[in-house]
Amino acid sequence: MGGQLSKALGRLFGNKEMRILMLGLDAAGKTTILYKLKLNQSVTTIPTVGFNVETVTYKNVKFNVWDVGGQDKIRPLWRHYYTGTQGLIFVIDSNDRDRIDEARGELERILSDREMRDCLLMVFANKQDLPGGEGLFEGLQWLSQNVKGTKS
Repeated sequence: MGGQLSKALGRLFGNKEMRILMLGLDAAGKTTILYKLKLNQSVTTIPTVGFNVETVTYKNVKFNVWDVGGQDKIRPLWRHYYTGTQGLIFVIDSNDRDRIDEARGELERILSDREMRDCLLMVFANKQDLPGGEGLFEGLQWLSQNVKGTKS
């Protein structure tokens, strides 16, 4: 009985909400990741023009995840989504080596905005399983060498 009450109170008073922004270049896999989190299955997606928003609950925390399109013409609009963001998931296509520098530039631009200075950051190196995909350690190496403001 006490365990049930404790669970109920936890559900009632322990819930938190977090606003998460998921950004990255077009075709990095942001929408696929969003729906894998939400539905726990892979879905067929089309390029995002605008945004998708879904709520994912994990351990009494509601994550309101905003997946915003990554086409170059949409990127200047990203800043309109920064206000109130508590966490940023920046998705990199590990298989797209030709645009790694472009991704770095966009991430630096995001992190230099004052609205994002207190935001938690997770860099998601997607598509590592593809033949040309960079692995986790290569991605971390690149990140440590290329993102401004990191300590060596």
